[in-house]
Amino acid sequence: MLRSRFEVDEDYDSPLEEIISRYDAIVIRSATKLTAAVIERAKLLKVIGRAGVGIDNVDLDAATRRGIVVANAPDSTVVSAAEHTIGLLVALARNIPQAHAALKAGRWERTRWGGVELADKTLGVLGFGRIGRQVARRALGLGMRVVGYDPFVAPERFRELGADHAEAAEDVFGAADFLTLHLPLTDDTRGFVGVDAIARMRDGVRIVNAARGELVDEAALADAIRSGKVAGAALDVFSAEPYEGELLGLENVVATPHLAASTEEAQDRAGVIVAEQVVAALDGGLVTNAVNIPVVGAEDLEVLGPYIPLAAKLGRLAVELAGGQPRRIALSFHGGIAGHDTRLLTVAALNGAFQGRVEQAVNYVNAPVIAAERGIEVSEQRSQAARDYLNLVTVVVDEVEVSGTTIGPEHRQFLAGALGFAIDLQLSPRMVFFRYDDVPGVIGRVGTMFGEARVNIANMAVSRTKEGGKALMALAIDSEPPADLVDRIRGEGFDDAQFITLG
Repeated sequence: MLRSRFEVDEDYDSPLEEIISRYDAIVIRSATKLTAAVIERAKLLKVIGRAGVGIDNVDLDAATRRGIVVANAPDSTVVSAAEHTIGLLVALARNIPQAHAALKAGRWERTRWGGVELADKTLGVLGFGRIGRQVARRALGLGMRVVGYDPFVAPERFRELGADHAEAAEDVFGAADFLTLHLPLTDDTRGFVGVDAIARMRDGVRIVNAARGELVDEAALADAIRSGKVAGAALDVFSAEPYEGELLGLENVVATPHLAASTEEAQDRAGVIVAEQVVAALDGGLVTNAVNIPVVGAEDLEVLGPYIPLAAKLGRLAVELAGGQPRRIALSFHGGIAGHDTRLLTVAALNGAFQGRVEQAVNYVNAPVIAAERGIEVSEQRSQAARDYLNLVTVVVDEVEVSGTTIGPEHRQFLAGALGFAIDLQLSPRMVFFRYDDVPGVIGRVGTMFGEARVNIANMAVSRTKEGGKALMALAIDSEPPADLVDRIRGEGFDDAQFITLG
């Protein structure tokens, strides 16, 4: 595919920093490191194609600053990963590896390694993205009942597949005979299956993890298996790899060395997909698997550029304030920016909304696809009239609305409205929002609590509907609040108190 269109060199020996300046595109695998120093020498480079999923070997920031599109092949492993998950599921239910090992060792242990059927059992699927859906489809074909949880997938998507939709992960824990994990790894999901989660599960549950090792508290899982609370586990991934921990010593644990994506078809598919991405980038087409900001027209970028990070932060803020499970996202743009192609701002807001909440890397190209796959309605409106600001970006997630603008030559990002209140506060990495009855003493009480917890308030803004009505207080804070401060504030009688990290 590439040779039919371009002059292609294959080089396995030359130092990259010596040859990179010759090329418009480069295709790499995981062993090749494209550091900032190498990228700095890439004077002609327009696209980096990573023939695989992970992009840890590419300095994304350096590539983005140079306007180089980085594309990978995220769909290349979906089928392989789903099939491996089902393989682990069957192996776990029927003790196939243990029986195989015994027979190879000369022991005929037919009675010892009897198992259980999958038919009519309930499979809990945590994470209903591409891989989770493929696993669910195959499990349904095995006669299993499937119940799934994913806060970013509309209930209709579960029903269309024939699976039951759970409102919360706890509902899955209580229903599942078998549990499979397909969540993205974030601060919220790290150690997701731990002591508390296991305590909520059925006795005798069996757990499969071919997603991310750190989703599971391995020590807690080992204890639960030894106690009999968990009947067994099948694991392809671990918190540290190569893994040599205690789980390998438990006879009812099935383990593979991170093989989910290791099929000939997945590797071939990765090559084809990334070649298509390189062709699109060099021929001016749509790079559907770009993992950084795509190249845009110079005229639009000059005007819209400062509003891209603003829109992303407003998207994240609106989703957090709305509780993290959007069904509808509406964007509106007012002022001079409305005269440009604001779809770039819409996908920036979606990128912020989905970042860290879905299993695949989110970018400015695939964010609309992610929304469509999850049944989230996305709309956009533009008006060149702006009453209070030269330019204003508004994001509405379900019933929660936030708006913002940029100020000054540095394009500082300011919040202009939130939760039905007009408010003026610079957006910061850590923010806190309180809604409460407008009575004297609240500001002082909040300041005292934060001061006693040694958390500095960088900025504060207060707004109210009317005197004696409802009020909104928004804070920007310098450090992560300790857990006891969060608990204390939430027990102080506010309508709500939300701590939000915008990054």
